Amino acid sequence: MSKRMQDKVAIVTGGARGIGGATVERFVEEGARVAIFDVLADEGKALARKLSDAGHEVDFHEVDITREDSVAEAVSAVADKHGRIDALVNNAAIVGVNKLAHEVDVKEWDQVFAVNVRGSFLCTKHVTPHMINNGRGSIVNFSSIYGLIGNIDIPAYHATKGAIISMTKTDAVCYAEHGIRVNAVHPGSVKTAVFLAAADSHPSGREAYIAEMGSKHPLGLGEPVDLANCVLFLASDEARFVTGASLVADGGYTAQ
Repeated sequence: MSKRMQDKVAIVTGGARGIGGATVERFVEEGARVAIFDVLADEGKALARKLSDAGHEVDFHEVDITREDSVAEAVSAVADKHGRIDALVNNAAIVGVNKLAHEVDVKEWDQVFAVNVRGSFLCTKHVTPHMINNGRGSIVNFSSIYGLIGNIDIPAYHATKGAIISMTKTDAVCYAEHGIRVNAVHPGSVKTAVFLAAADSHPSGREAYIAEMGSKHPLGLGEPVDLANCVLFLASDEARFVTGASLVADGGYTAQ
Protein backbone atom coordinates (compact mmCIF):
# COMPACT_ATOMS: atom_id res chain seq x y z
CA MET A 1 0.00 0.00 0.00
CA SER A 2 1.39 3.40 -0.97
CA LYS A 3 1.74 6.05 1.69
CA ARG A 4 -0.72 8.93 1.84
CA MET A 5 1.81 11.63 0.90
CA GLN A 6 4.16 9.47 -1.16
CA ASP A 7 6.70 11.67 -3.00
CA LYS A 8 4.65 14.84 -2.46
CA VAL A 9 6.62 18.02 -1.81
CA ALA A 10 5.31 20.04 1.12
CA ILE A 11 6.13 23.30 2.85
CA VAL A 12 5.19 23.71 6.51
CA THR A 13 5.51 27.17 8.04
CA GLY A 14 6.20 27.31 11.73
CA GLY A 15 7.38 23.74 11.26
CA ALA A 16 10.15 23.74 13.83
CA ARG A 17 8.00 22.69 16.77
CA GLY A 18 4.49 22.28 18.13
CA ILE A 19 1.69 21.50 15.69
CA GLY A 20 3.93 22.44 12.78
CA GLY A 21 6.66 20.08 13.91
CA ALA A 22 4.15 17.27 14.44
CA THR A 23 2.82 17.92 10.93
CA VAL A 24 6.30 17.65 9.46
CA GLU A 25 6.77 14.33 11.21
CA ARG A 26 3.43 12.94 10.05
CA PHE A 27 4.09 14.07 6.48
CA VAL A 28 7.46 12.34 6.24
CA GLU A 29 6.05 9.20 7.84
CA GLU A 30 3.58 9.18 4.96
CA GLY A 31 6.28 9.59 2.31
CA ALA A 32 6.47 13.36 1.77
CA ARG A 33 9.53 15.47 1.13
CA VAL A 34 9.23 18.45 3.45
CA ALA A 35 10.64 21.95 3.69
CA ILE A 36 10.41 23.53 7.13
CA PHE A 37 9.96 27.31 7.12
CA ASP A 38 10.59 28.97 10.48
CA VAL A 39 12.48 31.73 12.25
CA LEU A 40 13.47 29.27 14.99
CA ALA A 41 16.71 28.18 13.35
CA ASP A 42 18.12 25.97 16.09
CA GLU A 43 14.92 24.01 16.58
CA GLY A 44 14.19 23.82 12.87
CA LYS A 45 17.65 22.55 12.00
CA ALA A 46 17.52 20.01 14.83
CA LEU A 47 14.20 18.59 13.62
CA ALA A 48 15.38 18.46 10.01
CA ARG A 49 18.58 16.71 11.08
CA LYS A 50 16.71 14.18 13.23
CA LEU A 51 14.32 13.26 10.44
CA SER A 52 17.05 13.23 7.78
CA ASP A 53 19.11 10.88 9.93
CA ALA A 54 16.06 8.61 10.05
CA GLY A 55 16.04 8.43 6.25
CA HIS A 56 13.52 11.14 5.38
CA GLU A 57 14.03 14.06 3.01
CA VAL A 58 13.66 17.22 5.07
CA ASP A 59 15.23 20.65 4.63
CA PHE A 60 15.15 23.66 6.90
CA HIS A 61 14.83 27.21 5.59
CA GLU A 62 15.14 30.17 7.93
CA VAL A 63 12.22 32.26 6.71
CA ASP A 64 10.55 35.40 8.01
CA ILE A 65 7.10 35.01 6.51
CA THR A 66 6.32 38.68 7.05
CA ARG A 67 8.97 39.59 4.44
CA GLU A 68 8.15 38.90 0.80
CA ASP A 69 11.79 38.58 -0.26
CA SER A 70 12.39 35.93 2.41
CA VAL A 71 9.33 33.94 1.37
CA ALA A 72 10.00 34.25 -2.36
CA GLU A 73 13.59 33.09 -2.02
CA ALA A 74 12.72 30.06 0.09
CA VAL A 75 9.80 28.98 -2.10
CA SER A 76 11.97 29.24 -5.20
CA ALA A 77 14.64 27.12 -3.53
CA VAL A 78 12.11 24.38 -2.75
CA ALA A 79 10.68 24.44 -6.28
CA ASP A 80 14.14 24.44 -7.86
CA LYS A 81 15.23 21.43 -5.82
CA HIS A 82 12.12 19.29 -6.22
CA GLY A 83 10.59 20.58 -9.45
CA ARG A 84 7.18 21.20 -7.91
CA ILE A 85 5.28 22.00 -4.70
CA ASP A 86 2.26 19.87 -3.83
CA ALA A 87 1.22 21.12 -0.41
CA LEU A 88 1.52 24.26 1.69
CA VAL A 89 0.63 24.38 5.38
CA ASN A 90 0.24 27.94 6.67
CA ASN A 91 0.72 27.10 10.32
CA ALA A 92 3.00 29.86 11.61
CA ALA A 93 1.25 32.33 13.91
CA ILE A 94 1.66 34.43 17.02
CA VAL A 95 -0.88 35.19 19.74
CA GLY A 96 0.04 38.78 20.47
CA VAL A 97 -0.74 40.89 23.52
CA ASN A 98 -3.61 40.08 25.83
CA LYS A 99 -5.31 43.46 26.11
CA LEU A 100 -8.72 44.85 25.34
CA ALA A 101 -9.00 46.47 21.91
CA HIS A 102 -8.80 50.05 23.24
CA GLU A 103 -5.58 49.16 25.06
CA VAL A 104 -3.78 47.58 22.09
CA ASP A 105 -1.10 49.68 20.43
CA VAL A 106 -1.29 49.91 16.64
CA LYS A 107 2.16 48.34 16.34
CA GLU A 108 1.06 45.43 18.51
CA TRP A 109 -2.04 44.95 16.34
CA ASP A 110 -0.05 45.17 13.11
CA GLN A 111 2.52 42.64 14.32
CA VAL A 112 -0.12 39.94 14.81
CA PHE A 113 -1.61 40.66 11.38
CA ALA A 114 1.83 40.66 9.79
CA VAL A 115 2.57 37.11 10.90
CA ASN A 116 -0.87 35.51 10.89
CA VAL A 117 -2.45 37.10 7.82
CA ARG A 118 0.25 38.69 5.67
CA GLY A 119 2.50 35.69 6.25
CA SER A 120 -0.16 33.26 5.06
CA PHE A 121 -0.93 35.52 2.10
CA LEU A 122 2.73 35.78 1.05
CA CYS A 123 3.30 32.04 1.22
CA THR A 124 0.11 31.40 -0.74
CA LYS A 125 1.06 34.07 -3.28
CA HIS A 126 4.43 32.53 -4.04
CA VAL A 127 3.41 28.86 -3.87
CA THR A 128 0.27 28.96 -6.00
CA PRO A 129 2.05 29.68 -9.33
CA HIS A 130 3.97 26.43 -8.89
CA MET A 131 0.75 24.57 -8.10
CA ILE A 132 -0.96 26.12 -11.12
CA ASN A 133 1.88 24.90 -13.33
CA ASN A 134 1.48 21.44 -11.83
CA GLY A 135 -2.31 21.47 -12.23
CA ARG A 136 -2.98 20.57 -8.61
CA GLY A 137 -2.12 21.30 -5.02
CA SER A 138 -3.40 21.57 -1.46
CA ILE A 139 -3.15 24.53 0.88
CA VAL A 140 -4.06 24.10 4.54
CA ASN A 141 -4.49 27.29 6.54
CA PHE A 142 -4.58 27.51 10.31
CA SER A 143 -7.49 29.42 11.73
CA SER A 144 -8.66 28.66 15.27
CA ILE A 145 -11.80 28.22 17.29
CA TYR A 146 -11.11 31.90 17.99
CA GLY A 147 -12.01 32.55 14.37
CA LEU A 148 -15.43 31.05 15.11
CA ILE A 149 -16.28 32.38 18.57
CA GLY A 150 -15.57 35.40 20.72
CA ASN A 151 -13.83 35.44 24.08
CA ILE A 152 -12.56 38.03 26.54
CA ASP A 153 -8.94 37.99 25.38
CA ILE A 154 -6.42 38.64 22.53
CA PRO A 155 -8.66 40.62 20.13
CA ALA A 156 -6.01 40.95 17.41
CA TYR A 157 -5.57 37.17 17.31
CA HIS A 158 -9.33 36.67 17.01
CA ALA A 159 -9.43 39.12 14.12
CA THR A 160 -6.60 37.42 12.24
CA LYS A 161 -8.17 34.02 12.55
CA GLY A 162 -11.45 35.35 11.20
CA ALA A 163 -9.54 36.79 8.26
CA ILE A 164 -7.99 33.39 7.58
CA ILE A 165 -11.46 31.88 7.18
CA SER A 166 -12.40 34.40 4.48
CA MET A 167 -9.06 33.98 2.73
CA THR A 168 -9.54 30.22 2.74
CA LYS A 169 -12.98 30.33 1.16
CA THR A 170 -12.04 32.93 -1.46
CA ASP A 171 -8.84 31.15 -2.49
CA ALA A 172 -10.71 27.83 -2.61
CA VAL A 173 -13.09 29.28 -5.19
CA CYS A 174 -10.46 31.22 -7.13
CA TYR A 175 -8.01 28.34 -7.54
CA ALA A 176 -10.41 25.42 -7.95
CA GLU A 177 -10.12 25.58 -11.75
CA HIS A 178 -6.41 24.83 -11.33
CA GLY A 179 -7.02 21.78 -9.18
CA ILE A 180 -5.84 23.58 -6.04
CA ARG A 181 -7.76 22.91 -2.85
CA VAL A 182 -7.70 25.35 0.09
CA ASN A 183 -9.00 24.41 3.51
CA ALA A 184 -8.69 25.55 7.11
CA VAL A 185 -8.28 23.80 10.43
CA HIS A 186 -9.57 25.25 13.70
CA PRO A 187 -7.73 23.95 16.76
CA GLY A 188 -8.90 24.22 20.30
CA SER A 189 -6.33 24.18 23.11
CA VAL A 190 -3.37 21.94 22.29
CA LYS A 191 -0.47 21.04 24.57
CA THR A 192 2.29 22.81 22.66
CA ALA A 193 5.35 24.59 24.06
CA VAL A 194 3.51 27.89 23.69
CA PHE A 195 0.51 26.57 25.62
CA LEU A 196 2.70 25.18 28.39
CA ALA A 197 4.62 28.48 28.62
CA ALA A 198 1.29 30.24 29.11
CA ALA A 199 0.44 27.69 31.79
CA ASP A 200 3.74 28.32 33.58
CA SER A 201 3.15 32.06 33.64
CA HIS A 202 -0.45 31.81 34.80
CA PRO A 203 -1.08 33.23 38.32
CA SER A 204 -2.67 29.99 39.49
CA GLY A 205 0.21 27.85 38.23
CA ARG A 206 0.70 25.26 35.49
CA GLU A 207 -1.45 22.42 36.78
CA ALA A 208 -4.38 24.65 37.66
CA TYR A 209 -4.26 26.32 34.25
CA ILE A 210 -4.10 22.99 32.43
CA ALA A 211 -7.03 21.67 34.48
CA GLU A 212 -9.04 24.83 33.83
CA MET A 213 -8.45 24.75 30.07
CA GLY A 214 -9.00 21.02 29.87
CA SER A 215 -12.38 21.35 31.56
CA LYS A 216 -13.57 23.58 28.70
CA HIS A 217 -12.99 20.78 26.18
CA PRO A 218 -15.27 17.74 26.58
CA LEU A 219 -12.52 15.47 25.24
CA GLY A 220 -9.78 17.27 27.16
CA LEU A 221 -6.77 19.04 25.70
CA GLY A 222 -5.38 18.05 22.34
CA GLU A 223 -1.89 16.86 21.42
CA PRO A 224 0.02 18.34 18.45
CA VAL A 225 -0.33 15.07 16.53
CA ASP A 226 -4.13 15.35 16.74
CA LEU A 227 -3.99 18.47 14.58
CA ALA A 228 -1.22 17.05 12.41
CA ASN A 229 -3.52 14.18 11.47
CA CYS A 230 -6.21 16.65 10.41
CA VAL A 231 -3.71 18.52 8.24
CA LEU A 232 -2.51 15.23 6.77
CA PHE A 233 -6.03 14.35 5.66
CA LEU A 234 -6.64 17.73 4.03
CA ALA A 235 -3.26 17.74 2.29
CA SER A 236 -3.62 14.20 0.97
CA ASP A 237 -5.62 12.97 -2.01
CA GLU A 238 -8.11 11.46 0.43
CA ALA A 239 -9.59 14.97 0.63
CA ARG A 240 -9.67 15.49 -3.14
CA PHE A 241 -13.34 16.64 -3.02
CA VAL A 242 -12.84 18.92 -0.02
CA THR A 243 -12.14 22.62 -0.52
CA GLY A 244 -13.19 25.82 1.22
CA ALA A 245 -13.94 23.77 4.31
CA SER A 246 -13.36 24.35 8.01
CA LEU A 247 -12.20 21.31 9.94
CA VAL A 248 -12.83 22.00 13.63
CA ALA A 249 -10.57 19.97 15.94
CA ASP A 250 -11.33 21.30 19.39
CA GLY A 251 -12.27 18.35 21.56
CA GLY A 252 -15.89 19.50 21.53
CA TYR A 253 -15.26 23.06 22.77
CA THR A 254 -17.54 24.76 20.23
CA ALA A 255 -20.17 22.01 20.40
CA GLN A 256 -21.32 23.27 23.81
